[in-house]
Amino acid sequence: MFKHILLATDGSTLSRKAVSKAVDMAKALRTEITAVHVVRPYHSEIASEGFVRPRIREIEERYNEQAAQQAITILQTAKHTAAKAGVACDVVTVKGDSPYDAIIYQARKSHCDLIVMASHGRTGLRGFLLGSETQKVLTHSKTPVLVCR
Repeated sequence: MFKHILLATDGSTLSRKAVSKAVDMAKALRTEITAVHVVRPYHSEIASEGFVRPRIREIEERYNEQAAQQAITILQTAKHTAAKAGVACDVVTVKGDSPYDAIIYQARKSHCDLIVMASHGRTGLRGFLLGSETQKVLTHSKTPVLVCR
């Protein structure tokens, strides 16, 4: 049925449940997983003039270091969970302003035939205006998507 699962994870509690579900599914189907974590690039909303510029670079470097470390931690957790179940799991960190685009791109690049991710329903005006990344993946992906709650 499915031969390669893309597991999108952000390390949240709900996302960790999706990791467990994806691993269980991969084990039952005897398939492999590629776990992906999307890191948004640093953007400064501050005008970088004069004395502010060196401080902005310092903040950006610190952000990049922390984001990279967080990605390693999140993906190693997914890899460890898969390994305990005897499931092969590659890990990928992708940088991008649009997480849903990065997830869809990685699914195509890795030749995945299923995307598994958590539901992160936003409510109120923010949800109405922005929507969730999960909703955007569902809307734009040609690859089937399994949403875990």
